[in-house]
Amino acid sequence: MWKTMRVRAAWGLVRVRRRLRSPGGDAGMSTSEYAVGTIAACAFAAVLYKVVTSGAVSGALQAAVQRALDVQF
Repeated sequence: MWKTMRVRAAWGLVRVRRRLRSPGGDAGMSTSEYAVGTIAACAFAAVLYKVVTSGAVSGALQAAVQRALDVQF
């Protein structure tokens, strides 16, 4: 009886582990997926840099900093 219970418990653990694994057996991203993700992140950073260093945004940031520094206590 105890042997049967241990076998059933072991198979239960096997089923749980199989369910927890990612579908398709992929454990993570491949090298090409990392490359595409890195390129996308760099492109986003370049666009963000251009926006932040543009004249209008730069002026607004400078004005906000100036107002913060001119606060009277």
